Amino acid sequence: MKRIFLVGYMGSGKTTLGMILAQEKGWTFIDLDWYVEERFHKSVQQLFREKGEDGFRELERQMLHEVGDFEEVVISAGGGTPCFFDNMEYMNSRGETVFLQAKPETLFERLRTAKTKRPLLVMKKSDEELRDFIVSGLNKREIFYAKAKHRFPSDELESHEQIVASARKLAELLNI
Repeated sequence: MKRIFLVGYMGSGKTTLGMILAQEKGWTFIDLDWYVEERFHKSVQQLFREKGEDGFRELERQMLHEVGDFEEVVISAGGGTPCFFDNMEYMNSRGETVFLQAKPETLFERLRTAKTKRPLLVMKKSDEELRDFIVSGLNKREIFYAKAKHRFPSDELESHEQIVASARKLAELLNI
């Protein structure tokens, strides 16, 4: 059984690093948000609006349990996934969990650059509001992320070379 669950704040590199790690190992990569969207043929934002946060989180939990049965897979969990139900404990029981830690300034730069690809709550914020949002969000979620079996720095994912080097270091850390 080889399953890797990547957790961390939005912009921490879960998808970026996860895709390369999976590619390097010849494994499947799953971004949980993309998986939910594909299964329900709706965006995460649409599902949030239609079902509310509680309804969305229940769907997310169900999909996490579904992908948690896959083998040789790298799963990028949504930024909030570890914070609900027993999701973090579930991921720990099913495979290796890695908290991708990026400095708030790194997250700020990534989220500011990718605003159009991020949830509405990020898109409409000024730089100062975005910085405060990131620090506040990290403070609330870090208690959940810290339950991961491993921590891995993810500040250096700005070039393809850095991403590949980080994926190889992570594979070494996980002994895969």
